[in-house]
Amino acid sequence: TLRNGLRLFFFFNKDEPRVYTEIAVRAGSKHDPADTTGLAHYFEHMMFKGTARYPKGSFSRIIRKNGGIDNAFTGQDFTAYFENVAADRVGLALELEADRMQGLLLDHGEFQTERDVVKEERRLRSEDDPQGALVEALFAQVFMSHPYHWPVIVWFADLDAMAIEDLQRHYDTFYSPNNATLIVVGDIKADSLLPIIKRLFEPIPRGPSPKQAL
Repeated sequence: TLRNGLRLFFFFNKDEPRVYTEIAVRAGSKHDPADTTGLAHYFEHMMFKGTARYPKGSFSRIIRKNGGIDNAFTGQDFTAYFENVAADRVGLALELEADRMQGLLLDHGEFQTERDVVKEERRLRSEDDPQGALVEALFAQVFMSHPYHWPVIVWFADLDAMAIEDLQRHYDTFYSPNNATLIVVGDIKADSLLPIIKRLFEPIPRGPSPKQAL
């Protein structure tokens, strides 16, 4: 655990010269306010909209230019951002993640445009997918008094009512090193990787300690 609270997990695998990195933030759908479902998922989309140092589109373009892949997903308990890169590119992936943990720019125009993207994702995964619709209905019935009651993606009504200020509040509350875990798996050496992680992540200040949902 770093001085600012970021927890680290290293798993060593010398079978292939690649490295998987993941930042898991304890901010999933169960942390969404009851009247703002889908906030954590919507914010996941906005994490790819750029920083002052790496403008919109730069993150994924840089990773892919260096032969890697990247993506993210939101669950009920956490949101995760990951990269799969060649072993000698792990520092690049970590640099990009450290940058957006503290430097994300939330643009109102991008926020409005992404609303339609999230709506289409809901149609694809829930409205037009019998299995997705069934799972959503099941959780809504089983967890009547628990945040698992609402869907990870969003209710349409909450999405229409969501404001960019809601996303900024979510970022300020949950996206800090003491509320995150960094996982690195693959062809790595802890004694050489740890100084890189400390250099990139320890300057990020500890944030609030958000109240964790059940």
